Amino acid sequence: MSDQSSSHCIEFKNVSKSYGDIPVLTNFSMAVERGEHIALIGPSGSGKTTVLRILMTLEKIQSGSVWIEGESLCHMPYNGSFVEASEAHLRYMRKRIGMVFQHFNLFPHITAFDNVALPPQIALRVPKEEASERATELLRMVGLSHKADHYPAQLSGGQKQRIAIARALAMRPEIMLFDEVTSALDPELVGEVLSVLRDIGKETNKTMILVTHEMSFASEFSNRVIFMDGGKIVEQGNPKQIFTEPKEERTREFLRKMLAAGQRLS
Repeated sequence: MSDQSSSHCIEFKNVSKSYGDIPVLTNFSMAVERGEHIALIGPSGSGKTTVLRILMTLEKIQSGSVWIEGESLCHMPYNGSFVEASEAHLRYMRKRIGMVFQHFNLFPHITAFDNVALPPQIALRVPKEEASERATELLRMVGLSHKADHYPAQLSGGQKQRIAIARALAMRPEIMLFDEVTSALDPELVGEVLSVLRDIGKETNKTMILVTHEMSFASEFSNRVIFMDGGKIVEQGNPKQIFTEPKEERTREFLRKMLAAGQRLS
């Protein structure tokens, strides 16, 4: 590949990704600007989560390139050409990105406070006092200061997810990724997590990408909605255009099914 950098915050250029013989992304291209809030929607298996996992360096690509703030994610320069990124390069790039998963992934043997305060001390060598102050601030932001000394087993699913969000923010990433963060929650707990995401969007200038089946929240949260199917972008636009005047029949079909399942679209 050539050393052709990108001026966007995030850019996928003709990326293909397969699992065995099954293609997941096919010549996939997407650009995200700094501070933009993107909602990725589409049927299961359309490649949405794979996009996030590639950004987190949890998946390798077969072809194409991915750029973060003008630096190649999956490749690095070496002796005048570009080669597959080393583990050191991947670690360096990974520090710029935070991801919140649908199943929390908290450390069960330490308190909520330590789940937020310890990772930056270990991974970024942030001084203990600074990390503790930041953890206190973030627990307040997600409304869980009173649960600081509780262990994950003592928390509800919604509380665990809010701690996971605080932990990701503690690493001070430039980019935040959210993968179906409400899908494992009981319906009555969904609102409290979406409220936290709403506040983060208002209070920070972070670039954020959200994979979700919550159409109403996608409409409220995002500057741009991208509808994916079959490993490709079928349609994209502002939320009003996508949810009220979609141009593509495949988008309209998907939204009809979401309405039939009881989703509000705006």
